[in-house]
Amino acid sequence: MGVPAARVVFLPADQAEIAAAVAEILSSGALTLGPYNARFEEAFAAAHDAAHAVAVASGTAALNIALQVAGVAGRDVVVPANTFYATAAAVLQAGGRPVFADVELGTLALSRDTVAAALTPRTAAVVHVHIGGMISPDITGVRALCDERGIALVEDAAHAHGSTLDGQFAGSFGVTAAFSFYPTKVVTSGEGGMVVTSSEYVAQEAKIYRDQGKGAFTANHHVRLGSAWRMSELHAVTGLVHLRRMAEFIGRRREVAAAYDKALAGLDGFTPLAERPGSRGNFYKYVVLLPPGADRAAVKQDMARFGVRLSGEVYDLPLNQQPVLAEYAGRPLPVAEEIARRHVCLPVHSDMSDAEVDEVLTAFAAVHETLAGG
Repeated sequence: MGVPAARVVFLPADQAEIAAAVAEILSSGALTLGPYNARFEEAFAAAHDAAHAVAVASGTAALNIALQVAGVAGRDVVVPANTFYATAAAVLQAGGRPVFADVELGTLALSRDTVAAALTPRTAAVVHVHIGGMISPDITGVRALCDERGIALVEDAAHAHGSTLDGQFAGSFGVTAAFSFYPTKVVTSGEGGMVVTSSEYVAQEAKIYRDQGKGAFTANHHVRLGSAWRMSELHAVTGLVHLRRMAEFIGRRREVAAAYDKALAGLDGFTPLAERPGSRGNFYKYVVLLPPGADRAAVKQDMARFGVRLSGEVYDLPLNQQPVLAEYAGRPLPVAEEIARRHVCLPVHSDMSDAEVDEVLTAFAAVHETLAGG
């Protein structure tokens, strides 16, 4: 059978609960912004010790809303180069100009120094991305720098459901955070996103922006340049049920990561992204840096021959090298570019079996031997 790159996990009891709720929703005729939206928002906020959560159509929509509320139109926004296209796209859609920053090799994230090097007199916001569900301790330095300069810190927490740093949840370090519920995420609603914030003002603005900029759900009275960013009730109940499994899913992912850590400690040249002191990741991704000069494509092909599909990189082409973003490329960003060349992500599933873990590690050991010339 082999080990797939990713697997979406819905237990039979959860499938049955969602199916029954969907039948109820379809019978009610209330298909959007209904009671399941409210329940999902309340549960997600509670699970992250947050004051407010606003359900939207996608993680990109959540980020777009966060940036619009931050007032980035016509101004610059610092974005790490090694993140998904949507992070930069949301900046552009919100009327801002992305300025790409380098990252730290040990965390794959922005630091105070890399942000400082990218600031301009027109900087309105910094987007800090929690790659692979790991919160870098450097986020505290980034927050301090933003506070000193009067710049909004926005968290792209698309990967970071349930992740913490010193007991503080992802989504609580910036003014606003954006989560994604794309199917491969630790918690999914099929499609969807969540705006998380401690600010009542931001939460209310998010509710306006998500519903075509209307001042009230029932009124044809538009006060913001919003869009159709609502979450359907069908998606909301799916996310609500899946959210209940978050702790057990993260627990299993951490067990898999621990097994990987132990095995890779004996494989010279392979360096996993280490969990920093105080950080407790959800291991949405398990990132491994290959030896300098290793052929990543060949590694992935060799693993596939053993029946192991490596999951999507984070990311294989930095934003400053994406064709559609060429006009914003700016200066070379050597660390982000090196990371893009050198890393792979081992499969981690929320229900991964010990046998699958062994299969991945057997394949990886064989690939290591090949790289070492054995």
